[in-house]
Amino acid sequence: MDDVHTFRKTYTVYTSPHNPCPPMKVRTYETPPQLYMTFQPPGLPQFPPAEAFRHGTLWPSLFAPYESPYKSGKREEAD
Repeated sequence: MDDVHTFRKTYTVYTSPHNPCPPMKVRTYETPPQLYMTFQPPGLPQFPPAEAFRHGTLWPSLFAPYESPYKSGKREEAD
C-alpha cells in the first residue's frame, strides 16, 4: 500500500497464468479527504459562494477533484 496521507492508493492484482489477456498489474483508487479529518474544526476556511458551487463543497480542505491516472498516458505498472 501507498502512504496513508495520499489520496490515490494502489494495489497489486492477482494475475492467473491462464489469463489470455495482458493483465493490469497495478490498479488505483482514490479516497476522499473527509476520511482523514476526524471532525470539522471551527473556523475552517471557506470558498466564496460561487466558487463553492463550482467545486461542490464549501471547504477547500474537502475539495479533491478526480484526476484520471490514464489521462497523461502514464499508467502505474509494477515490474
